[in-house]
Amino acid sequence: MSLVKVANAPVSFGVFELSDAPPPLGPDTMVQALAEAGYEGIDSGPIGFLGTGSELADRLAGNGLLLAGGWVDLRYGDAEAYARQLPALEAALDVFAAAPPAPDGFAPRPTLACSGSAERFARPGGSVPGLAAGEWPAYAARVQEATDRCRERGLEPVFHHHLGTYVETPDDVERLLELTDVQLCLDTGHLLLAGGDPVTALRAWAGRVGHVHIKDGDTKILDAALADGVDLRELMGRGGFAPLGEGELDLPGVVRTLAEIGYSGWVVIEQDTLPGRRTVEQNIADQAANRRKLKELGL
Repeated sequence: MSLVKVANAPVSFGVFELSDAPPPLGPDTMVQALAEAGYEGIDSGPIGFLGTGSELADRLAGNGLLLAGGWVDLRYGDAEAYARQLPALEAALDVFAAAPPAPDGFAPRPTLACSGSAERFARPGGSVPGLAAGEWPAYAARVQEATDRCRERGLEPVFHHHLGTYVETPDDVERLLELTDVQLCLDTGHLLLAGGDPVTALRAWAGRVGHVHIKDGDTKILDAALADGVDLRELMGRGGFAPLGEGELDLPGVVRTLAEIGYSGWVVIEQDTLPGRRTVEQNIADQAANRRKLKELGL
């Protein structure tokens, strides 16, 4: 059995929210296209997009796909908002628990992330200060509580650092890892655009990396977006996360380093884009090409 399986995600097709209606393409078309491109799994996208319960299981199993995980936003920096969102976490865990049975090591990984910082969302890339030193303990304690809730349900979560949030820069990630025992979802594109080196980070955090999102990034597009005063959403729309091989990510170096550190688990290819910026046909072709690039490198 392979130590690594490769998935894709609805964000590669501009599907971020169920309120994005109509979606750029439906779930059946998406899972069929990804299966035909050689992917072994898919992230959930917004909870409910791929269905829940038996609908989810049947849709994925019918195309030979596993559920790699899924995004769960919680406002760890606001105690009251965080408490209000906990039922949504439990609902997401219900969905993950109903996924098709997976081989050992490939169960869905709840992907914990924070809902963001308005200031950093407006100026992504690491230039805006994040949490003050005194705010970190409470923030991290809520991340740890969410982590423990996932484990109580038999699921091992990962935390996703992300542009526009309180865990954006390499220093932010270091602080979170210091204060919690949650595993990390290392996202190469978000780290690259936040001033980090994904290859260096994989080596430094090897013992904590439990999930990997591979995406490319283009700092020239980031710099132009910042100069124009547009936010993270528009950065994605402008192609800040490029097709693999068209940005600045050292993709061969990332693949080599995954092997060097003995990583096993899911690798999720993502190419965040906005609805309507690219045709469905372009998105499908991009994700097929992205899969071929990883195959050429041995994944």
